[in-house]
Amino acid sequence: MLKNKKVILGVTASIAAYKAASIVRELKKVGALVKVIQTDASLDFVTPLTLSTLSGNSVLTKMIDEESKDWNSHVELGQWADLMLIAPLTAKTMGKMIVGECDNLLLATYLSAKCPVYFAPAMDLDMYKHPSTKKNIGKLIVFGNKFIPAQSGELASGLVGEGRMAEPEDIIDFIQKDLASSLPFSGKKVLITAGPTHEPLDPIRFIGNRSSGKMGYHLAMQAADMGADVTLVMGPSELLATHSNLKQIDVNTAAEMYKKAKESFKDVDIAIFAAAVSDYKIKDIAKQKVKKDANDWQISLTKTTDILQQLTKEKTKNQFVVGFALETEDELVNAKEKLVKKNLDMIVLNSLNDKGAGFITDSNKITIIEKDNNMKEFELKHKQEVALDILHKITEIL
Repeated sequence: MLKNKKVILGVTASIAAYKAASIVRELKKVGALVKVIQTDASLDFVTPLTLSTLSGNSVLTKMIDEESKDWNSHVELGQWADLMLIAPLTAKTMGKMIVGECDNLLLATYLSAKCPVYFAPAMDLDMYKHPSTKKNIGKLIVFGNKFIPAQSGELASGLVGEGRMAEPEDIIDFIQKDLASSLPFSGKKVLITAGPTHEPLDPIRFIGNRSSGKMGYHLAMQAADMGADVTLVMGPSELLATHSNLKQIDVNTAAEMYKKAKESFKDVDIAIFAAAVSDYKIKDIAKQKVKKDANDWQISLTKTTDILQQLTKEKTKNQFVVGFALETEDELVNAKEKLVKKNLDMIVLNSLNDKGAGFITDSNKITIIEKDNNMKEFELKHKQEVALDILHKITEIL
């Protein structure tokens, strides 16, 4: 959720400021771009050198840099950020946020921010429980800010109770879950099949096709970015989809793909069958490498399991199933026939007759056909963009 997100971390003068170093490290670990703004008083608790080294950016403390005399524009910072996190947040700075006081760079940036703002208070037990603090927390929430509750434990004063700032790992987890909850596929389980299948002739050779798995790979990655819990069943491919919301299962044959897809299918909300599954397999696989002794090698083929046909027999009314049709002739007729025959909610048609579309390439040109025969044709695009078009269409229908 935070990969490539631009994050401003605001640090105020609490003993918990030392944890800001761990927060920066955790943000960087998940791929965020981090800029840190410290209040003057917080410099007594954690040094800018530490936070600048970890973040890879100079720490900002003043409206005007004392050395370069450059102006640190709070407006530009507010526009730059995808989200702002103030951790730790003291009672003093909290009170200033409530009344709109603007006497330092952090507060000026807060008032200029157009992004979600998260705040993690840190203070002693009695301060945290005081009615004015509770009232101020409530006001910040009413303003639209996101409250990360303090945790219970031993405090700097020696007291034990609520008031200690949430642990850095818990703060990052809170933010990621909150961001995910607003995504279109949040809470959805999605199954995607991708790539070719290889049907062995002997221990060395196989029958396969030219599918690269790129289309299914991009569908899986984009669905995960949109909040889905994704299971990707991938045929032989060099692609490896890595995402916190995604599990990739590698298979080789159509039988293996069917087995793994079947195991997941009953539990998913959405299934997208983008794999180019072999229609036939070898009837009798040679146990040893077939020698080049004869001029001809006659092979007997038998049909593989039609994964889509079999699994849609088990489809429930709450499941949304998408198929793919790669055609070379009578494209629309064949795609519409497959849509009905295999009990699909939507089918994605692509043609080998379209230059730059189909196997191996990084681009594709598709036509989406819905169950009611509504159609939309798209121009040639990179497969990552095509994946977004497909997923956005699913969200529209759902």
